[in-house]
Amino acid sequence: MIAPDTFRPDSRLVGALAPSPNHGERQAGIDMLVLHYTGMERAEEAVERLRDPTAEVSAHYVVLEDGTILQMVPEARRAWHAGVASWEGTTDINSRSIGIEIANAGHAFGSPPFPEAQIIAVAALAQDILDRHPIRADRVLAHSDVAPLRKDDPGEKFPWHLLHHAGVGHLVHEAPEQGGRFFMRGDGGQPVAALQSMLALYGYGIAVTGDYDAETEAVVRAFQRHFRRAKVDGVADASTIMTLRQLILTRPQPETA
Repeated sequence: MIAPDTFRPDSRLVGALAPSPNHGERQAGIDMLVLHYTGMERAEEAVERLRDPTAEVSAHYVVLEDGTILQMVPEARRAWHAGVASWEGTTDINSRSIGIEIANAGHAFGSPPFPEAQIIAVAALAQDILDRHPIRADRVLAHSDVAPLRKDDPGEKFPWHLLHHAGVGHLVHEAPEQGGRFFMRGDGGQPVAALQSMLALYGYGIAVTGDYDAETEAVVRAFQRHFRRAKVDGVADASTIMTLRQLILTRPQPETA
């Protein structure tokens, strides 16, 4: 499966190279890290697809279930992992990001748990990447964050809190579920516009229309998959809104020159 070495690994944690031909020139500097799951039953099949020139997809790294880290594309190159995506007004996410694929069958195959050895390896690799690139904690993201209408990986079973404990990513304690007003598909008005504005302020690509439409529901669901994992239903309840507010209040500030 592993081809002869064709480039030098960027991380000392890389166990083997599995070079992919699917990459190009970056159009911007690296300031994002995007996590995915492979979404296929077998890791070997996923690696083959990421190396298939006709598939036109790739990632910089794949982390296998046993914790082995494969590098497929040099970090200096633009891997094709995010697709049509957006964050903080930027749409060429591939040019700005490093992509890590985590071998996991995903929602289509029952959302199996992520093994401990795999999560330890993902956290270590992410820490290593953050040590070498100016990536703010709040720009360590899920594929579902940058492409909420298309993607749901790495999913609500991914233990973001373990990465946060290792110093990777931005996270707050989920606000407890409670009663009170909530917003859902079909609602509208100024409170919905305020919710959309808060989601856009944090970085999500969402239009502020005041209508709780299918797009808003998808973005809320993506937010929940990452930051309010206790209940993922696309309904903006008090817990979801309070968690979002706390994230905005505590997000790292951009460095000034």
